[in-house]
Amino acid sequence: MPWNNKKGSGPEGSGSHGQPDLEELLKRGQEKLKQAMPGGSGLGGLPVLLLAVVLASIAAYYLFTFRVNPDELGVVMRFGKVTRQEPPGLHLRMPYPIDEVRLPKVTRQNIVEIGLRATITTHGGAGGVSYVPKESLMLTGDENIVDVNFVVYWRIQDALKYLCNIQNPEITVKDVAESAMREVVGQSNLQPILTEARQKTEQAVQKLMQNVLDLYGAGVRVDQVQLQKLDPPTQVIDAFRDVQAAATDKEKLQNEAYAYASRIIPEARGDAERILQGAQGYQQQTVAEATGQTARFLKIYEEYKKAPEVTRKRLYLETMERIMSGTDKIIIDTKSGVVPFLSLGPLQKRKEGGN
Repeated sequence: MPWNNKKGSGPEGSGSHGQPDLEELLKRGQEKLKQAMPGGSGLGGLPVLLLAVVLASIAAYYLFTFRVNPDELGVVMRFGKVTRQEPPGLHLRMPYPIDEVRLPKVTRQNIVEIGLRATITTHGGAGGVSYVPKESLMLTGDENIVDVNFVVYWRIQDALKYLCNIQNPEITVKDVAESAMREVVGQSNLQPILTEARQKTEQAVQKLMQNVLDLYGAGVRVDQVQLQKLDPPTQVIDAFRDVQAAATDKEKLQNEAYAYASRIIPEARGDAERILQGAQGYQQQTVAEATGQTARFLKIYEEYKKAPEVTRKRLYLETMERIMSGTDKIIIDTKSGVVPFLSLGPLQKRKEGGN
């Protein structure tokens, strides 16, 4: 449309509504191209056509193609229905809204944090951790409150189920994780989950999460559930630690008592066995001596019955020999006095030395 119409109220190069005239712009562009070319010779409509082809090519690239990155899977939906899945690379499609392309990251491992959030500073660095008590405070089976912070690692297993069966997959995974942890903790006592049952709790939560997500048809695989912090609430943690210390002392004293019992009981049993064996040996010795004396007495009695007077005299002499063998003796003959050959000096010296 030429601009020689005087009815137009706009400036030069504008239409009646203040819009630039496309034909005029193309002509001016053509003239500039002619001037820019060597010799200023015109090529007719070739530059305009070339520009149109370039613009059309760019428009076609964005309208009829799409790119799938290496960690993605291209899911093409035509009027909302899934028609095909494309691997990484450049692919063709119909323009929107005929075809719609979804690009779920099927190889990336996703992370969901429950009870805690990693904060980021304004410079993009790690700013620490903030806790969310409304997610982390849970009730145990023995009616104690525990503060549980954990992380869930998951990835997309079935892209079609992931895109079509659930509306908000990340929120669903987070809600299922929190619900599963509350159920497992609610069926456990406080002391085991704080100490030796941590790994068992993680495995139970992972299994329960996977069962629920499979029931939903979420197309999600849970790789790992990792407990970060598992403590009593902050308000009672000091008292809880005192109880833990007392329980540790109790266990220590019990172990010491068991060790002392394990040591003293075998010693007592050994002493008892030694006393019993000594008593049995003394019994056997006494019985043997009594048996020997009895046998000796019986033999003497047999001899005594044969010659009573001789036996009586022999017994008397043996008895006197046994009694007088350890005493000092001076033999005196009543008729002739002291025996002349008896040496009294050694006897007197020995008696003086004894005094």
